Amino acid sequence: MTTTTHEAKLEVPGATLHYEVTGSGPVLLLIGGAPADGTIFAGMVPQLADSFTVVTYDHRGYSRSSLNGEPEQQTVAVHADDAHRLLAELTTEPAHVVGLSGGALVGIALANAHPGQVRSLYTYEPAAIDVLDDREAQLATFADVVETYRAQGPFPAAGQFIVAVGDTPPPMPEGEPSPEMLAMMGQMAKNFSLFFEHQLLPFISETPDVEALRATGVPVVWAVGEASQGQPCHRAGVALAARYGAEVVQLPGDHQAATTHPVEFAAAVRAAVTDA
Repeated sequence: MTTTTHEAKLEVPGATLHYEVTGSGPVLLLIGGAPADGTIFAGMVPQLADSFTVVTYDHRGYSRSSLNGEPEQQTVAVHADDAHRLLAELTTEPAHVVGLSGGALVGIALANAHPGQVRSLYTYEPAAIDVLDDREAQLATFADVVETYRAQGPFPAAGQFIVAVGDTPPPMPEGEPSPEMLAMMGQMAKNFSLFFEHQLLPFISETPDVEALRATGVPVVWAVGEASQGQPCHRAGVALAARYGAEVVQLPGDHQAATTHPVEFAAAVRAAVTDA
C-alpha cells in the first residue's frame, strides 16, 4: 500500500519551515536533532503512517527551511515556538511528539510552553549536556568543535563533533563524488555552518525544566540507546529521567538509533503513544 506524502511551507517569525505530512490518524510530530533535517525519519515514517498523521520538518535554516535574514543565535525556545506554530497549522487536537537529541529539548520546551498541544512526549537522549556532573569538561569539548569549525571548516568539525557525542565518523567515499553527492555535501556544509556557529553551544547549555514538565501532566517517556551507555546524551537522558522521577527505556542502537534501527524505534514509539 502506497502512502502519499504532502509537502508544504509555513511562514514563522524569521523563517519559512518546510514540512511533510504522511498518513492519517492522530498527529505524531517527529522532531530531529540538528544538524540533521526531516529526512532522518525516512525509515520510521512508513512504519507509523498507517495509524498516525506523521509530521516531519526541517528546522529553521536547515536544508529546505530558510531564514528570512542573516543567521542569529538559535535557541531552544525559538525552535519550540516553531513546533508550536506548525502544530497549530495542522491540528486543533493535542499531538504526540517525539524528540531526538536537540529535538528532545525542543519537545520538552514545547510541552512546558503549550501543554495543551502535547498529548504525549517521547524523548530520546536529550542533548542536555549542562545537567552532567562533568558538564564543564563536556562543554569545553564541544566548544573545541566550534573552534575547529572556525579554523578548519565544517567537515573537520563534523568529524570531531561525531566523536564528541560518542559515535564513529563514517568512512570517506572512494573515488570521485557524483554530482548528487557534491550537491548533498554542499547542503551539509551549509547545515553544519549554521549548527556550529549559531546552535550547538546554546542548545547543549540549556537545562530543561523537568519539574515544570512533570507539573503539566503530559505523559513522558525517557528513552536511551542500549549501545550508547557512557555517551554524553545517554547520560543526560538518564539524569533527566531521574530528576523527573522515572526509569529510562532502553532501545536497540546508539545515539543514531532512529536511523540505524527505524523499525524497532517506530515500534517502541507506537507502543508508548498508544498507551498515552
